Amino acid sequence: MAALIESEEGVSISKQAVWNKVQGPCKIFFMKVLEHVILNKMNSCEVEMLRKSLKYNRILIQDSTIIKLPPRLFKIFSGVSNGHAKVCNARIQGIYDILAEKFISFSIDPYTKNDLKAAPEIILQQDDLVLRDRGYLISNEIQRHIDCRAHCIFRHKYGMTLIDPKTQKSIDLPTLLAEETKLDMEVMLNNEEKTIVRLVANPVNEQTANKRKMKAKKENRASPSKDYLKLLSWSIYITTIPKDQEDPAALFVLYSLRWRIEIIFKSWKSNMCFDKIHNVSNIQLHILIIARFIMILICTQNIYHRCRIILKKHCGKYLSLIKLTHYLFRNPKKIAALYYEISKYEGEMSENISSLARYCTYDKRKNRLNYEQQMDLLFCLN
Repeated sequence: MAALIESEEGVSISKQAVWNKVQGPCKIFFMKVLEHVILNKMNSCEVEMLRKSLKYNRILIQDSTIIKLPPRLFKIFSGVSNGHAKVCNARIQGIYDILAEKFISFSIDPYTKNDLKAAPEIILQQDDLVLRDRGYLISNEIQRHIDCRAHCIFRHKYGMTLIDPKTQKSIDLPTLLAEETKLDMEVMLNNEEKTIVRLVANPVNEQTANKRKMKAKKENRASPSKDYLKLLSWSIYITTIPKDQEDPAALFVLYSLRWRIEIIFKSWKSNMCFDKIHNVSNIQLHILIIARFIMILICTQNIYHRCRIILKKHCGKYLSLIKLTHYLFRNPKKIAALYYEISKYEGEMSENISSLARYCTYDKRKNRLNYEQQMDLLFCLN
């Protein structure tokens, strides 16, 4: 950095002076910028309209991704260690609001802080809906949603004890599903409060079931049990949403939106080199990741959010987040140009926005809905 400043500005400064700036004030500055980008509302009127069209104040999805770090940070972030090698990892937790199309929070945690430990940290508000995978599923967390007058949808976790509220006996789910074509019933959790939740199950097609079973056999060291393999033929969810508020079809559409954060993580790693970390110190790591967060938020919350609306209005096309990040990463000068043109938009598409229609929109597919079409379907259902 010192060499670059001298090359660009003709001012010679010491490496130590740069380090002193980076070590303290630089991190604070980047944190302030990140906070501003997260909280900045680009289009509050539209967000409010989306909220009024649904039953929820926010639809939050939480997920994590793992990045590999240099071995020098092993003591801070831990990872996997054996007699032959040490692998240092960090876990990035993200909470994303679908309705506002904004990240609520990020965290850079040690690898040992798994999803179960991170689950209680999400701050709930009344009328929130939280979509999370089975890795976050604990009975106390479901009860916390009820206490906060919020709702949640979780993927069912194999081995979880569910009780029939009438008989007070454990439910043999594989046997029950063998007798049903679909399922929508109340069950009781095996916690102190005996929380009543809704269990919804729908069979998947044979191709999906076979893919799940092959993956399970490949990833598990021991052979999966017969009961576990039977349940892979079903999509099973646990939710606090009552039957009179959402039917099973709406629940499945709602939960499918959770893949949004998976797509975002994929776009980070695949197109923005988010997980490529050189041999940095702890302070440098935090500054580097925060700076990447800022760039990602500018691309996802500002450019993607606004261009998606413009392209849908003018061209009837749906903008792909993965294609957009791929395009911007290879054409970085377009970022500033698009940001400027979006701020000056008055009803006509600029050349740069038009280029997104050519290179960054979804291909037409007959049998599968893209994310934007799923959102449209969700609004129709409600």
